[in-house]
Amino acid sequence: MNWTTTKADPRSKSQLTWLTCLLVALIGLADYWLGTNLSLEVFYFIPVALAVVARGRVFAVVISLLCVVIWIGGDLAAGARFTSWIVPVWNAAITLTTYAVLVRLLSSLLELQHELERRVEHRTAALASEIGERQRLEKNILEISERERRSIGHDLHDGLGQHLTGTAITAQLLAETLQERAASEAVDAHKIVGLIKTGIAQTRAMAKGLLLADIDAEGLTSALSEFCNTTAEQFRIRCTFRNDAPAISPPVGTANHLFRIAQEAVRNAVRHGGAKQIDVELRASQESLSLLVRDNGSGLPPPAARGTGLGLRIMAHRAGMIGATFAIEPAPEGGTVARCSLPLPAHD
Repeated sequence: MNWTTTKADPRSKSQLTWLTCLLVALIGLADYWLGTNLSLEVFYFIPVALAVVARGRVFAVVISLLCVVIWIGGDLAAGARFTSWIVPVWNAAITLTTYAVLVRLLSSLLELQHELERRVEHRTAALASEIGERQRLEKNILEISERERRSIGHDLHDGLGQHLTGTAITAQLLAETLQERAASEAVDAHKIVGLIKTGIAQTRAMAKGLLLADIDAEGLTSALSEFCNTTAEQFRIRCTFRNDAPAISPPVGTANHLFRIAQEAVRNAVRHGGAKQIDVELRASQESLSLLVRDNGSGLPPPAARGTGLGLRIMAHRAGMIGATFAIEPAPEGGTVARCSLPLPAHD
């Protein structure tokens, strides 16, 4: 019997009340039919307990009195004879006391249960509110991060990029002037121009990654492929992309998070793992879409340092926002493997 539901549902209370009265009548009739040789006194505990659950302590006391009256009255009607009137009174008093103890214990137990349920509900509501607030703050942090990323990208493209372009033009004019004068410094001036142009290319590549717009469903593979090519050129490493899920098109928001997870995993492999070979792969099965980033770097940091890594926490949070799981583990051949698995909706 679900006492909480019974307490909260008036219809269940009414049903239990009628059941209690019916049990009292049935047990009384059975007690009368069996005569004085067999006593059903213990069976009256059932309606008394139900009375506590149905209506509380007062109703249970009334039912207890009714049970005692029916029990003693049934015995008298069946022909029971007592040596003194004190005997049935004593039996009734003892039985009524037993019922009273039962009523008190059950009432206390129900009150304790209801109090625990109220505390659990209050704590659950508090936890739900705390989790909701935490998720809202984490979402705001990611949104602020995206805005700052775009702001830095604009500064690189429109600020530093333009400044380096102007510097390259000035250096080119200087190199040409020195070359016309046949100065020996002309070769060095041309080298400086080349270095500045390399800096411009790197600045544009970084700005492009920071200013990446929302990726549509079909654009994830092309964005990952272009990112791997840019990473390979920028850091002078081997970074490849393999697509084993050509027919899968995740939603726009999901594609953005998957790309950012891959981006963070690749950058961690380069900056913290010193990787020279990175493989990014999309895999698909009937149940899930998986993003894998393998590298041949120095491996995972110690667990203590790993737990405080902001990049790992951001990747795990992004995965959680799209209903995916994220894990990073040592690769069998050395280095690490970052894996993000997104469950796919079932198709009939």
